[in-house]
Amino acid sequence: MYVVGLMSGTSADGLDAALCEIHGAPPNLSVRLVAGHSLAYDPALRAQILRACAPQTSTVDALCRLNFGLAETFADAVSYIRQLTSIPPDLIASHGQTVWHDVAPDGRVTSTLQIVEAAVIAERTGITTLSNFRARDVAAGGQGAPLVAYVDALTLRSAVGWRAVQNLGGIGNVTFLPPLGAPFEALASFDTGPANVLIDHAMRRLTGREYDHDGALAASGQLDEDWLAELLEHPYFDRTPPKTTGRELYTADYADALLAQAAGRGLSAADVLATLTAFTAASLADQYRRFAPAPIAEVVIGGGGARNPTLMRLIRQFVAPARVLTSDEAGLDSRYKEAIAFAVLGYEAWHQRAGVLLGQTGARRAAVLGDITPADNFITLMRKTWLV
Repeated sequence: MYVVGLMSGTSADGLDAALCEIHGAPPNLSVRLVAGHSLAYDPALRAQILRACAPQTSTVDALCRLNFGLAETFADAVSYIRQLTSIPPDLIASHGQTVWHDVAPDGRVTSTLQIVEAAVIAERTGITTLSNFRARDVAAGGQGAPLVAYVDALTLRSAVGWRAVQNLGGIGNVTFLPPLGAPFEALASFDTGPANVLIDHAMRRLTGREYDHDGALAASGQLDEDWLAELLEHPYFDRTPPKTTGRELYTADYADALLAQAAGRGLSAADVLATLTAFTAASLADQYRRFAPAPIAEVVIGGGGARNPTLMRLIRQFVAPARVLTSDEAGLDSRYKEAIAFAVLGYEAWHQRAGVLLGQTGARRAAVLGDITPADNFITLMRKTWLV
């Protein structure tokens, strides 16, 4: 089957689309990237999304319009992918845009909301669309994240030893993969804390720029080690996995409070970025030390943070002696990793197979994820795949 995965993450900086050729069934699943496209959101759309993610600035009418309006952007991305190749997609798997992930004080996820109306995507493209993957896992008592761990387990295990597969989007998440030959049940995954969310917020407030290109500003600053130690005392890091977090914790108000602390410490913009970038690296290393089931031999980095050489240098420093490599070096295109992951989750859901491993998210059972929105190709696809 040919499946288009669509992913817009916590950073809300753009949309990734990946057309994948997928065959077989776990554990012998074959995944090949056929074509990919990344669309950067213009500043006005990004600001609209970020307003929708904050209770102080979100309104029901704006959320309703964004649900449909952003779906048009998702459908346009599929149309662009179709121009890159003559292969017609069978399915679309849309993660949508998380606007709220409701985490109780004890760490339980009580509800989650991903917008981007699947009916609009199906209507515009004529392709059956799967969406709303996280809700079913939350309904089964799980955290609803990180769902990419299932795909990590199918594609990134190694014979060299335990791997930490780390995604660096707005929020960081890790999958601890046992080596080949060990049972899947040994896998563990959770959100490690902030990745780019605080760095990007500081850049917007302090410089007016959207992100720290190549980590250049952070590289020019001086790390405040005392402030870094204070940041690592956040109670989220003490919470035992499975656990998840997002903008409901790392809010704009929280980030602004950190900038006020930095001003009180007399830090320059470069010093702030140096310390917040080190915070991302140090926090994931802290979580490995606390919660990895075994010593980590390799760390595989994907997501936007993998393109920040300053952050990558700091990660290598903090996780030593583990070897650090990118998803590309491990055989999975880091630009589209999460879009590829949701293509696989859509494929698995269409074949009525669970998209999580038991124990991965804390759910009572491993559930089939996602909602199906039929489109023009639904009957043909059903006959080809379900009625053989």
